[in-house]
Amino acid sequence: ALNDWLLQTRESAELRLQTEQMGRSLREWLRKLPESSNGTDATVLAFAAGLDPSYPVMFALAATGSGAPEREVLLAYAFGWAENLMQAALKAVPLGQTAGQTILSRLAAEIPAAVEHALALPDSARQAYSPMLAILSSRHETQYSRLFRS
Repeated sequence: ALNDWLLQTRESAELRLQTEQMGRSLREWLRKLPESSNGTDATVLAFAAGLDPSYPVMFALAATGSGAPEREVLLAYAFGWAENLMQAALKAVPLGQTAGQTILSRLAAEIPAAVEHALALPDSARQAYSPMLAILSSRHETQYSRLFRS
């Protein structure tokens, strides 16, 4: 149900394609790892095989085999998101590596509070409301020249 919700709330076709591709890639990577090294239960991988997995759900399924506490998994996910965002900014805007690292440092400082807030929320408070992202993503889908998918 969570996977379906995530796919339905992507702001544009491009963002949905991105999360599906990343989910499939992570699923395939886990599937090809030796069972002794990935820690992911065969039942979890069999379940994932039946999904058009979104990246966040596949990341969560992969994390189940790590034994890491939920808070640590969320911190890792959020830092990975922030780092990818910074890398995209470096490609799109002439910032320079030092400026990018400064941005990443500031984002990383905000992550623990955001994770604590997320952990305190019930599932019923989950939301996906980012109208400007939807508008910009829709414009980007049809842009003549693009550096990368998202």
